[in-house]
Amino acid sequence: MKSKVELLSVWGNDNQVVNAARVSFDKAAENYTPDQNAKLIYYLAKHNHWSPFAHTGLSFRIEAPIFVARQLAKHQIGLSWNEVSRRYVKYQPGVWKPEYFRKAAESVKQGSHDEPVGNPRCLADYGYAVDLALRIYNNLIMEGVCPEQARAVLPQGMMTLWTWSGSLYAFHRVVEQRTTDYAQRETSEVAKAISNHCLDAFPVSWSALRGANL
Repeated sequence: MKSKVELLSVWGNDNQVVNAARVSFDKAAENYTPDQNAKLIYYLAKHNHWSPFAHTGLSFRIEAPIFVARQLAKHQIGLSWNEVSRRYVKYQPGVWKPEYFRKAAESVKQGSHDEPVGNPRCLADYGYAVDLALRIYNNLIMEGVCPEQARAVLPQGMMTLWTWSGSLYAFHRVVEQRTTDYAQRETSEVAKAISNHCLDAFPVSWSALRGANL
């Protein structure tokens, strides 16, 4: 299975960012031209005046493997997270299965190369391990074991599901940190999908935050 990022809702727009900034002078976006408002947004982003970008936001429903979710859950400020609980549900979860395994990076403790691991046995062993884990989990549930204990056998490649909401600026920080060369590729894929939604909803503000030229 692959990660999925679904946009649930958006609050605000580029003009709301402008209004949050211009309230200092008791003015609003409607008092200025679109070009003047865009220039203000770029000025705010360039000089790290972040608070106006915190008055708008988005809400997502995301499905991704546990190891990706746990990296993203480290981002707390300006964000709210609610996740499916394997204490309460006992259906068999989906499992992330890669098309290939990447070689480890030699120069850093974390990271990877684009070069695939050549031995096909690696994928076969991984598939065997996760399938076995799911089979044991199902057997435990069938024997009446409580889900909160049975879940212990599930792998880190298990898919999880959560609702993630927060300000535009908070998601900017997520994307900024999770799309670098050092970020894990599977996590970057989720961050890039979030970025695409942010750009669609806030084209001027997101372009400015991401460092584009006016």
